Amino acid sequence: MSDTLSRLAQRILVAAPVVNQASTAQKNSALLAAAQRLQAAGDAILVANTFDVAHAQEQGATTAVIDRLQLNHDKLAAMAQGLVDVAALEDPVGVVTRGWRRPNGLNIRQVRVPLGVVGIIYENRPNVTSDAFALCLKSGNAAFLRGSSGAIQSNIAIAGALRNGLVDGDLPADSMILVEDVTREGAVAFMRQRGVIDCLIPRGGKSLIESILANATVPYVIDGDGNCHVYVDKAADFPMALNIVVNAKTHRTSVCNAAESLVVHVDVADEFLVEVVRAMPMVTFVGDERACQILGDRCALATVDDFGSEFLDYKMSIAVVDDLDGAIRHIRRYSTGHSEAIVTADFAAANRFVAEVDAAAVLVNASTRFVDGGEFGFGAEIGISTQKLHARGPMGLTELTTQKYIIEGNGHIRS
Repeated sequence: MSDTLSRLAQRILVAAPVVNQASTAQKNSALLAAAQRLQAAGDAILVANTFDVAHAQEQGATTAVIDRLQLNHDKLAAMAQGLVDVAALEDPVGVVTRGWRRPNGLNIRQVRVPLGVVGIIYENRPNVTSDAFALCLKSGNAAFLRGSSGAIQSNIAIAGALRNGLVDGDLPADSMILVEDVTREGAVAFMRQRGVIDCLIPRGGKSLIESILANATVPYVIDGDGNCHVYVDKAADFPMALNIVVNAKTHRTSVCNAAESLVVHVDVADEFLVEVVRAMPMVTFVGDERACQILGDRCALATVDDFGSEFLDYKMSIAVVDDLDGAIRHIRRYSTGHSEAIVTADFAAANRFVAEVDAAAVLVNASTRFVDGGEFGFGAEIGISTQKLHARGPMGLTELTTQKYIIEGNGHIRS
């Protein structure tokens, strides 16, 4: 597809009404066909991915970047299964969320409808191409995708398979369009497709979010940084707390729901921090003065930037606090509003934490790694919103719809 962005925009506007009105059976058929096409094209997709990975390595990409970029047969199988899983989910389009009859006889109901054209701009995550396609299609939206230069060969190969699946399912191939212009100027132009993109969702790091905030002229939902905290209260069960912290930090470091910051009550800090360091020898720790006094040469003094950073690596900040109030203050100061967890056996402390910590997700005695569309039962997710309108937290099918009122009368006129 060598069309200019304006031509691609016109093509997706032609396809959008078709997919907006597609039946559940049509959408499911296309999703299942796309899963088959993705599997059939697996070898070609992996070959394309090797070029992207090799280029990233030549450019000195970090381990975290390579982890997000690199595909293998297992990841491709998971992507195909994600399409099947989304096909099995309930279709949100047409669901009546509420309805009532007015005293004058008017019947009013509110119904879920597609957003229209959903734009997704994302960095080196080729699986997003498949996930975004699936959720947009099932929610009745045309998907306008713009990936990064680092994953362009992978994205082109994946998009080709998915578009073939659309045709197999008797829907327009242009129900999903991948923009192949990966220049910065092209990215800004994509963010300004007012009248084409009904909702823009960015998937990427700080620089991408800053560009959206500075340049976008279309409505957007921010999938922001995840500086996620785990607070270990004085009433925490130690084995439980240790398991949760280790899982939240090391299960997968390169994702936004990994824990970056550990907050510990002073009454248990001496004993617990030693156990944490012993359990995670691969992690570099930076902390406040009290944490460093306990850990010695295993802890460097943290800066303000450290406490506010999303490391996406084997690095973690530590703060020792006097009480629950101190923990909440620390989290309020440094949180990005993604996911925050408390480990405690104190019911009152848990309730206060849940009520007073402002984040898209607040967890009690559970790892932050569970804040994920798949773990929530949404199937694949389009992202995790850290803003408050129109969606917050993992964005599944429902979050890719809006609502409209349908009013039915019998010759009613207003006097």
